[in-house]
Amino acid sequence: MPDPASAATRATGFDAIILGAGIAGMYQLYRLRQLGLTVRVFEAGTGVGGTWYWNRYPGARFDSESYTYGYAFDEALLQDWNWSEHFAAQPETLRYLNHVADRFDLRRDIRFEARVTRAQFDEAAREWEVALEGGETHRARILITAIGPLSAATLPRIPGIEDFRGTSFHTYRWPHEPVDFAGKRVAVIGTGATGVQVIQTIAPQVGQLTVFQRTPNWCTPLHNRPITEDEQARIKAGYPEMFELLRRTPGCYIHDTDPRGTFEVTEAEREAFWERLYSEPGFGIWMANFRDVLTDPKANALFSDFVARKIRQRVKDPATAEKLIPKCHGFGTRRVPQETRFYEAFNLPHVSLVDTRETPIERITAAGIRTSEAEYAFDVIIYATGFDAITGSFDRIEVRGTGGQRLKEHWADGPKTYLGLMSAGFPNLLTIVGPHNASTRCNIPRCIEQNVDWVTGLLRHMQAQGLTRAEATPEAEAEWSAHIEELAAGMLYTQVDSWATGINRNVEGKTVRRILQYQGGAPQYRARCDAVAEQGYAGMTMD
Repeated sequence: MPDPASAATRATGFDAIILGAGIAGMYQLYRLRQLGLTVRVFEAGTGVGGTWYWNRYPGARFDSESYTYGYAFDEALLQDWNWSEHFAAQPETLRYLNHVADRFDLRRDIRFEARVTRAQFDEAAREWEVALEGGETHRARILITAIGPLSAATLPRIPGIEDFRGTSFHTYRWPHEPVDFAGKRVAVIGTGATGVQVIQTIAPQVGQLTVFQRTPNWCTPLHNRPITEDEQARIKAGYPEMFELLRRTPGCYIHDTDPRGTFEVTEAEREAFWERLYSEPGFGIWMANFRDVLTDPKANALFSDFVARKIRQRVKDPATAEKLIPKCHGFGTRRVPQETRFYEAFNLPHVSLVDTRETPIERITAAGIRTSEAEYAFDVIIYATGFDAITGSFDRIEVRGTGGQRLKEHWADGPKTYLGLMSAGFPNLLTIVGPHNASTRCNIPRCIEQNVDWVTGLLRHMQAQGLTRAEATPEAEAEWSAHIEELAAGMLYTQVDSWATGINRNVEGKTVRRILQYQGGAPQYRARCDAVAEQGYAGMTMD
């Protein structure tokens, strides 16, 4: 890589361009500055934060423990920041990320309100040309995507969305100003993780709430609470041990899989263990369960029955309870929403549930929503209808590599990557938190830091060797993609329709299951990436 101060570098614009100023983009900027590179970050929003900038809906908060989620690269930052809750809400998280941007003076290299529409690799110049909305172009040797796995929001394919005369928005595009729900007739479409958080939060505030549900989810209690002063001191003193634990666990959570099998204990021991998990905070119920709950159908069915009993105990109306219990997938085979009195919201007299599998939504009308059975009038419609996950944010940018090939076409039958960080035919393109990457099934900042540090090591190697081009070989890409399929074999989640398997019926063509995630766990993924680096970046051509 050329000296950043050279005339050649100035002529091409930047050494590196980063797409996105969320957790990944900010950290990658910090690391590239340490290499002395000239960097520009293009961010579509008006501020930093990524997920936490866009998702401002009521109830948005962590489902990872706050102190496990923050950046780990700077000890002073860890000691100076105090999280107020075990699972922080969106406003606090956004304040934290703004604090990081200020602390390390990151904004001077970030261009806001700059949406990238196209990226083309110039083979003669060995650099990427990046076009912004409006036609402005910039060039850089290295292009790094930090665009997030859940950033391509999707509206449902229901006729009439534009006809509604009231207020409506997708949760990802929540207004920056407060929304007054007092006395309003409100519809929420969707009961995934976002829908759960919105519903439980606004239910006590609205005049009337109608929830339209297509697929129920297995939801378990978050058990959030404030962090006391004594806890704060213990957390800060214990950061080294905690981060070492996070390096060892498959998902980089403080929860580790129980080594026992479901049927290796007595029924009484099993029930007592599950009762304890249900009463404890966070993802332990998903991540620290018996080792076979996510692979053995019989074990999974038994635990699903346990959670179903909890739902029936908490929802007073038996018919509503049954609608809220998933029948088409087992516990943990889709992401588990963490909730706080979500089920109790349906006990309120002004809250009702419409099962759209029984009575499908036919269209959005000027006044509200019409199903096959009834018409409903609303003042507000909230679309909690999720994302075109993992690959969707890539599909919305026209990325062209060598020979003009499009990344979307290269991935048409499912992603093809090397380490989830590169694709053959797309030189100097590095995809942080991309498909086939451990970070999409992880306490994401922990895996983001691993991704960024590996990319930084690669670029440092290129600097030292005077290299200007790095690309995955087709053979390495094919081997890694086959490895991804092998790791997923036997996992129950691969049999279920969800964003994790590439299914999104709100997006044309996203109806075929694909393996999008690395299933070997973060420690194994980290070891593979480290081995590639130690072998002189095996599986790549560099010159």
